[in-house]
Amino acid sequence: MTSAIRTKICGLTTADGVAAAVDAGAAYVGFVFFAKSPRNVDIETARNLAADVPPGVCKVALVVNADDATLDAITDRVPLDMLQLHGSETPERVSEIKARYGLPVMKAVGIRNADDLTQIDVYAEVADQLLIDAKAPKGADLPGGNGLAFDWSLLSGRRWPRPWMLAGGLTPDNAMRAANLTGANQLDVSSGVETAPGIKDADKIAAFVAALGPQPPKLF
Repeated sequence: MTSAIRTKICGLTTADGVAAAVDAGAAYVGFVFFAKSPRNVDIETARNLAADVPPGVCKVALVVNADDATLDAITDRVPLDMLQLHGSETPERVSEIKARYGLPVMKAVGIRNADDLTQIDVYAEVADQLLIDAKAPKGADLPGGNGLAFDWSLLSGRRWPRPWMLAGGLTPDNAMRAANLTGANQLDVSSGVETAPGIKDADKIAAFVAALGPQPPKLF
């Protein structure tokens, strides 16, 4: 059985949502900078939300194929602890972003079948963390946050030389089963703790974290 499972509540857009995540014991909070997402926040909103996050909780900016000008604007204004790359960024681009901004970088890798697993090994060479998510359907507007799961048994028994977290289709009801099946000790949830796209529910956030048992010590 997996133990000491950290949680990331992603797609936060309000002070109440941030407070719910922090109060529940989440290790990470995520802010989405992607205009097509119902969870998109502007820089000033994210700055204000991040200011309410206490020490020890990792503040993550999710971006999708962002250029340097966009990342400059975000990192100049928002106090962040990590960048999450959720687009088609190449390994070379991951390395460029790490060098330019001096922040840990998490790279999302979409999985649909066993053929996609090789990409995890590729990005494990350059990213500080990995986010293993369900690959978005062809033509989807969003690269993640679609509430879809993949076959978690594909990850059973596999390990990588970087910390990683599982995402995609997670809810309070299946979170522990997903962790046990995959061996993940970090889970990322967004749509699974919402009442509608982009609307977080404090009770669902609390239930998700509680389902995973006592939280491990703060990150920093």
